[in-house]
Amino acid sequence: MGRQVLLLVIALALMQQTLACDLLAQGAETVDEHCLRSLYQQPPKNWPAPQVDAGIDWQELSALPSRQVQDISVLQRIKLGRELFFDPALSRSRDISCASCHAPELGFSDGRRTSVGHEQRQGRRNAPSVVMSAFTRSPFWDGRTHSLEEQALKPVEDPVEMGFTVDELVERLAASQHYRQRFFEVLDSPVTAAGIADVLADYQRSLLPYDTDFERFMLGDQDSLDDRQLRGLHLFRTKARCMNCHHGVALSDDQFHNLGLTYYGRKYEDLGRHEVSGADEDVGRFRTPSLRLVSQTGPWMHNGLFPYLWGVINMYDAGMPQPKPRADQQGDPRFPATSSLIKPLGLTPAEKQDLEAFLRSL
Repeated sequence: MGRQVLLLVIALALMQQTLACDLLAQGAETVDEHCLRSLYQQPPKNWPAPQVDAGIDWQELSALPSRQVQDISVLQRIKLGRELFFDPALSRSRDISCASCHAPELGFSDGRRTSVGHEQRQGRRNAPSVVMSAFTRSPFWDGRTHSLEEQALKPVEDPVEMGFTVDELVERLAASQHYRQRFFEVLDSPVTAAGIADVLADYQRSLLPYDTDFERFMLGDQDSLDDRQLRGLHLFRTKARCMNCHHGVALSDDQFHNLGLTYYGRKYEDLGRHEVSGADEDVGRFRTPSLRLVSQTGPWMHNGLFPYLWGVINMYDAGMPQPKPRADQQGDPRFPATSSLIKPLGLTPAEKQDLEAFLRSL
């Protein structure tokens, strides 16, 4: 009799465990640690469905493209691009390189709220990481260019950033025996603006962060994420609603969104995408950055407003700012509206910690 009771208790416990796992797979917010790990040990196509709004063309999270043996000519182009990326000769003063604002040890950002450029001039935007550049169609926060080749020389001729001109840069590098030789070795051509842009773009495309806990997890190492990080992954995909904008291999939709940080009609105003498109609806919209290496790239947002990652999480949890027009702004067609994708989340303190732990794994 005692043995039958024991077997019945075990059977009921297994049924409860199975029910809990089924509910979790169907989107239940109550997390069972065993079920959670069991579910996320499966291929991503079998993971619990993410919480995304209707109409969002999302993609499941995925591993980076597998490392491939590059053709020697491609490797040489990347090597030349890297050399130029770290060479301050690209700036008028010879003091500023691309790496001055995109340092590898800072996730290819610069650790400043907004960047400092030529003659200590203060930029108005935070330096975005160039990691995962291969996956964007519209570089810069406002998407003002359409390719990495088009983007590569813009900082050179920006009076605040490098304060130079492309023609003068070509002349300077062409006067260098070293660079004349390197360009003929790699590109079989003299130094040209197009050649400089091409190899800089090739180097940026090579910046893929393979050495992270998240990447190891996506490649099958189930122990690379601890329990907190795994709970954070689940929150990222569900209750925290991050997958509305941060999905796919790049953890970015490469679109433009308004997070309520425009400062419209006030000091620090930045109209964002509107400066490129001229469209009223683009006021305050900025490109969604990749979250790969996000823990290294603070301060965060286009204006570097948040010095701590937990501050970003808290602001998203609160639903971000929802500015209202002043009396003199009533009826202004350009008054920016915070994206409808942003909603209060109701995260608990423990859930916020789990979410941050996951973000630090990326």
